[in-house]
Amino acid sequence: MNTLATTLLTIALVLVVAVLVAAGAGKLARMDGASYPAALARAGMAFTATLTLAAALAATLAACR
Repeated sequence: MNTLATTLLTIALVLVVAVLVAAGAGKLARMDGASYPAALARAGMAFTATLTLAAALAATLAACR
């Protein structure tokens, strides 16, 4: 498989996982009684944290290679 295609599919998968994590965090915050802006802020933080973790893992794997 082409490395470009593999890279693009991996990026797409990471983005989908980050969106799912953010949606779950927002839903849980809303169920906890948070306002819509607070739930949206928590979802944004979860999305950012997921992308940061994925970037850190990618950098670590690239350094090990």
